[in-house]
Amino acid sequence: MSDLFASLATELRRGTLTLAALSQLETPQYGYSLVQRLEKSGITIDQSTLYPLLRRLEKQKLVTSSWDTSESRPRKYYVLSSYGKQVYAQLKGEWLKTSFELQQLLEGERQNEAY
Repeated sequence: MSDLFASLATELRRGTLTLAALSQLETPQYGYSLVQRLEKSGITIDQSTLYPLLRRLEKQKLVTSSWDTSESRPRKYYVLSSYGKQVYAQLKGEWLKTSFELQQLLEGERQNEAY
């Protein structure tokens, strides 16, 4: 059962990581700063998961990237594109609607169990 739970939890989490990352890219972030911002909110993401996600978002034209070489170590910064801002707003709305409906459903289960 623990393997099944782990698999289902990973599947559930995968989509939420995309939304979480997009929510933090309204201002330019480099990979490690994004990891820190997410972790500060309680969302843990490995860099081995984050960088492929950022590349996919860039390929989908949701984010753009640029290199900052002014520091001793160059950093690649990611930020939402105009298109990414539109998609993020739609995804956020869909998430809020779905999570509200799911919360109502799950709370309804608890109420039904009390009878």
